[in-house]
Amino acid sequence: MQGNILVIDDEATIRQLMSRIIALEGFIVEQAATLKEGKKILSQKDIDVVLCDVKLTDGNGVDFVSEIKSKHPLTEIILLTAFGNIPDGVQAIKSGAFDYITKGDDNNKIIPLLFRATEKVALAKRIMQLEKQVGQKYSFDNITGKSKLILAAIELAKKVAVTDATVLLTGETGTGKEVFAQAIHQLSSRNGKPFVALNCSAFSRDLLENELFGHKAGAFTNAMKDEKGFFEEAHNGTLFLDEIGEMAPELQAKLLRVIETGEFPRLGDTKAVKVNVRIIAATNRNLKKEAALGNFRPDLYYRLSVFQIELPPLRERVIDIPLLAEYFAKVFAQKTNRKIHSLDPGFIEALKQYPWNGNIRELKNVMERSVLLADGTTLTIDDLPYDIKNSDTRNKEGGKFTSFELADAEKSHIQKVLRYTNGNKTETAKLLNIALTTLYRKLEEYQIK
Repeated sequence: MQGNILVIDDEATIRQLMSRIIALEGFIVEQAATLKEGKKILSQKDIDVVLCDVKLTDGNGVDFVSEIKSKHPLTEIILLTAFGNIPDGVQAIKSGAFDYITKGDDNNKIIPLLFRATEKVALAKRIMQLEKQVGQKYSFDNITGKSKLILAAIELAKKVAVTDATVLLTGETGTGKEVFAQAIHQLSSRNGKPFVALNCSAFSRDLLENELFGHKAGAFTNAMKDEKGFFEEAHNGTLFLDEIGEMAPELQAKLLRVIETGEFPRLGDTKAVKVNVRIIAATNRNLKKEAALGNFRPDLYYRLSVFQIELPPLRERVIDIPLLAEYFAKVFAQKTNRKIHSLDPGFIEALKQYPWNGNIRELKNVMERSVLLADGTTLTIDDLPYDIKNSDTRNKEGGKFTSFELADAEKSHIQKVLRYTNGNKTETAKLLNIALTTLYRKLEEYQIK
């Protein structure tokens, strides 16, 4: 079937003939002699296109257009009139009518118009469905967990989402800060506008400035044309600044000015660009401490932390590990076309014993690897990496580490984090929360290459 059509005309002969012709083209047709009957059908059935006479016994079809559009925004309306009237036609189109045609003279246009109108409706419905799926994907309902810590963070985020306040998300690397940022945006009044994410640690100072503010043609070598920055791309929406603690001090000053004034010049330009952007920032650093040390502007910190939410590390929400593991197992099984029906209790227990310094991101990677390596339909402890299978190094009787076990565990942990950072010692020291010199001393002590 091509679509659902409602024909409203008080002349029974014309209405029935028109309905018959339309039905022969594969459309489902409903009929009404008055606007009142038409309203009733619209309230009861999913109508794609209304074909309506202008002059009816209980009202005017032109006036009816606005009423239909207000209650059924996806429905298209084609108006028919016995006498061509330009003012009525203009008003009908302004009110949202798909088209306005004259009976008799334009009868051959009706069927092609119906096909075009139903195609437009089908596309609009498809877009709405996709937007709904995106909304579900990035909603708070899609954040897995039932621990008190994660539920408290979700509750705080929901409260601030409906405001326009700046938000600072804090927590260790891999705790899901971008997922929270997207959920906040989705629940806000800006959800139909852009969500633009930028990792501040991924660019040098000059490149980051260009990414944020854009440039005017000729601002630097190879700047052949004007380019918008992320602030302009996020106009009326949300700009997510991840790893904000890595931003250079000079850029911190420029960011503060944009937050305070809502305007900035592109690189190489003097004309101010005005934007309306909500800022959500994220960091794994203690910005208050960094500000006290002179590494971060205190005034910017206080502007960013109007509303601060700390996301808990995975080791503090152990109750959520089985839920997350099952979720990732399902996702990667579908993605790789593998049949994984269950997770062995030993597999789950090993996950719960592991410290997860890389948090949810690390768990996600481990689950993808496990699904790929699994021989059967159940994930077992044999499908896990060696360091996770052997992560429980506690003395089973006393529940404490011996000095030898403690050193061995520390060595193993440093090696794991080094692998996680691909040998980046600066990042490793940061994740371990120790000085770089301390890390080098440990590497020498444990003879880690």
